[in-house]
Amino acid sequence: MTRITRYPLFMPLIVYTLLAAAVGFALGWWPLAAWASHAMNDERMSQRAIRISSAIITAATFGLITWRFDVSWLMPVLLVFAAAATVLTVVDLAEKRLPNAVIFPTLAVVGILLVPPTWALGTWIQLVWAVVGAAAMFAGYFILALISPASMGMGDVKLALVIGLLLGWFGLSAWLIGLLAAFVVGGVIALVALTLRRVTLRGSIPFGPSMLAGALIAVLLVGAAG
Repeated sequence: MTRITRYPLFMPLIVYTLLAAAVGFALGWWPLAAWASHAMNDERMSQRAIRISSAIITAATFGLITWRFDVSWLMPVLLVFAAAATVLTVVDLAEKRLPNAVIFPTLAVVGILLVPPTWALGTWIQLVWAVVGAAAMFAGYFILALISPASMGMGDVKLALVIGLLLGWFGLSAWLIGLLAAFVVGGVIALVALTLRRVTLRGSIPFGPSMLAGALIAVLLVGAAG
């Protein structure tokens, strides 16, 4: 893929990375934590836990994305995705639920924000692949949900639209890595939870965070080189 056109850099990359992490921490501490709290049906997680987890997750993802992509046309869509991923992760961990009120607005905004980097590259076919990626990942997760509804919920299926859209834009390699990484991360989490006796063999673990982690891994690995 042709290199993304970058904005002029006035500071070293490490400074931008630390600044992005600090901004992510601040956003996670209040607006994203408030969004996650508002999206929950029950108060199963304390406000302090929501704030701390949201701040840490957002700081880490903002920092990693900035470190990987520098300051580029891709930053807006990736940071928006990371912010929404924080909210979805916190809600899913607390309630084993992925709210439509977060998924569908994120889908729309991600789709819109993919236009500027596509324009910068001049490769409009990537938007087509993004739509194909969304449809294909949705179909794959929908089939899995039909086969095993106890382990795959419709929230995961709808989240696949967002992840497939983003990874489809980056190309087939990112799409495949994201899909595989989600199950690898989910498997590792399940093994750790079983080892620590946090869950039984008949229990269930939210899969949304693993899907989102897999998407981040794919973007970081393939990213600008995709």
